[in-house]
Amino acid sequence: MTQSQKVQVENVNHPGNKQRLDQAKYDAMKEAYLQVLPAATPGLTVAEIRERLTDVLSQEHFPGGAKAGWWAKAVQLDLEAKGVVKREKTSPIRLYLA
Repeated sequence: MTQSQKVQVENVNHPGNKQRLDQAKYDAMKEAYLQVLPAATPGLTVAEIRERLTDVLSQEHFPGGAKAGWWAKAVQLDLEAKGVVKREKTSPIRLYLA
């Protein structure tokens, strides 16, 4: 059995805390996430993002959207920590590309 490649991800809510995740799934979700996220405010809510992700997600990595919610959150927090994504200070939060 071969081991999958890993990518190190950060969490904006826990600075310095890094996790290693499956790179293929991370890359597939990141690509889809960046496709649906707008470049300016007001951005999209997390629910709106998840709804739009279903149309562009890789069926190879997320068949039928399986586990997509968890991966979307992991990618969101990592991209926020890296400054690629920003959040509006609203309730519910709204996200957009930095």
